[in-house]
Amino acid sequence: MRIGRMNMTKIGFIGLGNMGGPMAANLAKAGLDVTATDLSIGAVDRAVEAGCQRGETVAAAVADADVVVTMLPAGAHVRSVYTEDYGVIANAKTGALFIDSSTIDVDSARAVIAAAAEKGFAMVDAPVSGGVAAATAGTLTFMTGGEAEAFERAKPVLEAMGKNIFHAGAAGNGQVAKICNNMLLGISMIGVSEAFNLAEKLGLDAQTFFDISSTASGQCWSMTSYCPAPGPVPAAPSNRDYQPGFSAAMMLKDMRLAQEAAHKAKAATPLGAQAEALFALMESAGKDNLDFSGVMKLINGKL
Repeated sequence: MRIGRMNMTKIGFIGLGNMGGPMAANLAKAGLDVTATDLSIGAVDRAVEAGCQRGETVAAAVADADVVVTMLPAGAHVRSVYTEDYGVIANAKTGALFIDSSTIDVDSARAVIAAAAEKGFAMVDAPVSGGVAAATAGTLTFMTGGEAEAFERAKPVLEAMGKNIFHAGAAGNGQVAKICNNMLLGISMIGVSEAFNLAEKLGLDAQTFFDISSTASGQCWSMTSYCPAPGPVPAAPSNRDYQPGFSAAMMLKDMRLAQEAAHKAKAATPLGAQAEALFALMESAGKDNLDFSGVMKLINGKL
């Protein structure tokens, strides 16, 4: 399955939420024959409007698929969709390739890939970075774990949905890369928020601090691309009352996955633990529907 054969490839797509819906639409736009399914009839209707075929069940969606792509909420859903009798492994055709782009715990990713391999199927875990905007634009970053041959088979399909495609190594390493990256992102966002809050308290306005720090050693993505202080970066959620974007609830999910993995690996992540606690405060306050950069409001006492 190479780029030149993309229009001959049949895709079964399961999970048409905020991320999965646009991803399936981009596969259809690339000329692939996509059969899509979801528990939400409305989500399936939107996929059909975007050029996909309707899959009434998981079994129906994957029966003729050369490649199965899943985008699901959590590890329990991925385990069920792949390993139950109604699911992917039991109903996919011989030789199909599986791609799971959900963000889940490393153990679940490795367990499902092992279950697929036991039945003779190649599979990769390929979580994404970039959020809904990148999913819609087809510019996602994919962090892919699995055998090199499976990655090469998956790459043309991933390229129809994303801009940056990385092979992170063995099965589950895509999830490792994702949770470590997002732990770092959450920590850095809190640090940037604290710095802007302190600057304001000491009489330095946000734009002036941004102009200085964005060209100095404090520069980072959380400042220059997604500034949590309103003003300096017009496209940032801070300038639309922290509407997501990437919600604090989703960041908290990733922080919890990182802490779970850290405990199992006996890895010290004290800043990760503190960051998780702060995003959990947003959840407790009922404000986890805000963008994760809305942690600025928690830090400056305006939540």
